[in-house]
Amino acid sequence: MTEPVAFRRAESVEEACALLAEHEDALMRQGLVRPELLIGVRHIPRLREIEPDGVLRLGAGVPLRAVEHHPAIQERWPLVAETLRKVATPRIRNMATIGGGLAHADPAQDPPAMFVALDARVLVVSTSSARTIPASEFFVDYYETSLDEGELVVGVEVPALPRGSAGVFLKYTPRSVEDYATVSAAAVVRLDADGVCQAARLVLGAVGVVPVVVPVAEALVGRPVVETTARAAA
Repeated sequence: MTEPVAFRRAESVEEACALLAEHEDALMRQGLVRPELLIGVRHIPRLREIEPDGVLRLGAGVPLRAVEHHPAIQERWPLVAETLRKVATPRIRNMATIGGGLAHADPAQDPPAMFVALDARVLVVSTSSARTIPASEFFVDYYETSLDEGELVVGVEVPALPRGSAGVFLKYTPRSVEDYATVSAAAVVRLDADGVCQAARLVLGAVGVVPVVVPVAEALVGRPVVETTARAAA
């Protein structure tokens, strides 16, 4: 007979980290492990915060649906709202959280490519430390991140795009838009007043074990972005 899994609801980030340090296997993912303790973090206030100031700060426990409908995010970080709006179904987006998807590190997800394209930073804490990990360094392999033992994702920071910038997220699915992408792409471009490219970033999802940064900048930066330039970069 299988032993039951214990459950503890953490009331703070500090308590969650302490429980995680005490019970190394307090995680469940794809049924690959059976922990002795499951830690509930949904009710920790800090993990539910949305702060759209100069930098967008999203708590790890914020549902995707809350982000896609947030007026300030739609206005100032439209690529974030656009990407999350394309994740699965509204029912799933009401349950799925920012931190859950990041820590899960499935390369077929939609948000990772977007976060890498926007130079986002993942906020991580443990009982003894706190650190910030660039999204481009957070994903290291299939279902693997750069989290150390005992660390907990508490949020993500997304810098505001400079003036003249715009982005887009596209995904190709063979059946329904609610499926995982066969390939996805997050692109961010910044132009000056004359239409000359000052910066460009393209990140592909679902094509490797981590989001793939495509070196398009050398073909675009310093050139007017017109159809011929874009086709050459492609």
